[in-house]
This record gives sequence, structure tokens and C-alpha cells, in this order.
Amino acid sequence: MQSSANTILVTGGGSGIGAALAHEFHAAGNQVIIAGRRQAALDAVAADHPGMATMTLDMTDADAVAAFADRIVADFPALNAVLLNAGIMVAEQGIDLDVAEATIATNLLGPIRLAHALLPQLEAQANSAILTVSSGLAFVPLAATPTYSATKAAIHSWSLSMREQLRRRVELIEIVPPGVQTDLMPGHAENADMMKLSDYIAETMALLRQQPTPAEIHVERVKFLSEATRRGDFDQVFAALNQQH
Repeated sequence: MQSSANTILVTGGGSGIGAALAHEFHAAGNQVIIAGRRQAALDAVAADHPGMATMTLDMTDADAVAAFADRIVADFPALNAVLLNAGIMVAEQGIDLDVAEATIATNLLGPIRLAHALLPQLEAQANSAILTVSSGLAFVPLAATPTYSATKAAIHSWSLSMREQLRRRVELIEIVPPGVQTDLMPGHAENADMMKLSDYIAETMALLRQQPTPAEIHVERVKFLSEATRRGDFDQVFAALNQQH
């Protein structure tokens, strides 16, 4: 992935990892468009970045995703990259169908729908990229968030397959975060066991700047989870992760 001169869309760009990566992309000389449900949150991020654009988007609404794709291609005909970052993480006690369906719609169907809608645009560009965001929990699930973990495992699998299908047409990069100090779940931002957002972004951007860009972006902190099966200690890591559940 080229590090500058992109026109890049960042979903979930109003807070957390999305906002922080949008800042870095903007500072590197890219045209950045951030999207999310709340215009006020988007405006707060863009206020510090002259030239950054904002567009509202509900990733759970299939018709809205399609209309959004048409609008952004019309407004930004040089669009050549999309970071599919929007997501929700909600604890479930047993099977909470409302939470499960909302999580699947946001974390899995949303990225697939938007990638589908933008694919003709991306394939028409000389240098283009899709960046997905999975999680360390794609590799070792957290029992308290079963549907979240399942959607991230699905995003990892989908990324592997689509990377192969799109080879030599659109680059596909999977970003695999550990637990990071954001507002993804209540208490995460203050949790000392989570990785500092600034540290996470610095390490992630260093990996994204490598040439060639790695197909998967694993910071050192996430490898406890993401390499558990490879090391042969999945059962021990699963037990340690879920010892309180």
C-alpha cells in the first residue's frame, strides 16, 4: 500500500482506532474521508484536520450503504482505499438475539456490503487497497462476547479469501488489534491491561509503512492471541483469557 497520495475512506472514523488512524493518514498527505453514524463526532475529529471530509453512514442499513457508496464515488472520484473499521462490541449473557443480530449487521454484513459497493471503483484505480479490521479475538474468542468474537473470526476468514480473489487487482490488508484503550466497551479506555491507543497506532503505522506492506498487521501485543494455534497453546490461552467467565 502506498503511504501517501491516497484518497481513503475510514468507517468508524469518529472515535477510537478509526479516528486515530484517520489522523495519521491525513498527516501523511492523504485525502481522508471519515464516516460514522454521529455527525457531531465526525465534526469533532475533522475540526483538527483541515481538508478532512465527513459523511454519515449507518453500516447496518443495506440501502444506506449502497447509496453512500454512490455518493462518495461521485464526490471523490479518486477514491482508492477504504478502511473498514466500524464495529461494535457488546457483552452477552447467553444468547441475546438483539445484540447478536446488531453485531453481525455492523461488524460483518456492513463491511462486506460496503466493499461490494466500492469494488468497481477500487478495481479501476492503479493502486488500491481494502483494509479490514479483525481482532485478536478472531483467533481466541472471549466467552463474554461470543458474537463479536465470531464476527471477527469471520472477517479474518473473509479477508484471507478475498485477498486471494483480488490478487493483483486490489490489495487487501487485515489489521488485527489487541485490546486497546478506546471506548469500544465500557471501561476499556481506563483499563490498564489494554494497550495504550497511542502506542498501538504508532506500531500499526510503522507496519503499514513497510514495503511491501504485510498482508496482516499484528502488533507484538496481539500475538499472544493471534499465534496461539501456531504455538500449540490455544487451550491454555483460551483458559487464561476466559478465567473470569
